[in-house]
Amino acid sequence: MPLHPQVKTMLDAGKAAGIPPLRQLSIQQARDNMNANAKPDGPSVGTIHARRIDGPHGSINLRIYTPRGAGPHPVLVYFHGGGFVLGSLDTHDNGCRHLCVGAGCVVVSVDYRLAPEHKFPAAPDDCYAALQWVQANASLINVDGNRIVVGGDSAGGNLAAAVALRARDENGPALRGQLLIYPVADHYAPGTPSYIANGNDYGLTRDSMIWFWDHYLASPDDANHPYASPLRAKSLAELPPTWVITAEYDPLLDEGERYAQALKAAAVPTEYQCFDGMHHGFFGWVGVLDRSREATDSACAWLRGVMQG
Repeated sequence: MPLHPQVKTMLDAGKAAGIPPLRQLSIQQARDNMNANAKPDGPSVGTIHARRIDGPHGSINLRIYTPRGAGPHPVLVYFHGGGFVLGSLDTHDNGCRHLCVGAGCVVVSVDYRLAPEHKFPAAPDDCYAALQWVQANASLINVDGNRIVVGGDSAGGNLAAAVALRARDENGPALRGQLLIYPVADHYAPGTPSYIANGNDYGLTRDSMIWFWDHYLASPDDANHPYASPLRAKSLAELPPTWVITAEYDPLLDEGERYAQALKAAAVPTEYQCFDGMHHGFFGWVGVLDRSREATDSACAWLRGVMQG
């Protein structure tokens, strides 16, 4: 279908603001721009606590959103997007609040290390350490350690997929599911048709993805590691139930769909939905984009289903 009018209005406003391409910005300028667009008006939750934990590369900051009610609650360990270079607990505060309230679960948002200061595998190492901490400290944060889901958007979806793979590979925490929101599932080379069709005019560009990946990887060989490019894993068998969403006007459309197909081929219970007319990043704009609300409600319904019992 055509680009949704609400998305077109948003993209036109961005173009009118004259924000330079990522390649023309310093790392700090790019981070400041993303932070400036954070939506601070999410719904209220029961409590929000900050916690710092130990990780393999140093301390890791967590923000823990707890819904109202007695608990122990199921828990979503969430990894924010931002191309492994941008993003923070604040940029995804709005979305975490909506998931906490809508799914009735604790959301543990992870402030993993960013590139280029910290190259691969620092980010997935942090994320896996956070998952292990949540399971080991379930009673401390009033969650059920047998009802854990990992999730994330974009680069965070990549990290959620990597964490699920590592938990399987290392006999780590058992997961009820993985929520992958337009995930980065593969390296940009050789690329996919959607990298060409959607690579210039819809917010996230092919050049931006190259910029992100080139900052993230310590070596070109890292692109073949399954914890960097989950679609290149030798096997996707025995992964937890998965919900993958993509957007029609997103360079990452094809790799997200291919990952869902590969999961299904490996007999992993997988649900897949492409949101027509939407672009990369639409999920985080509840209250601005109608289909963002629709996607969030669908994600919350899926989370409630896999977290039951």
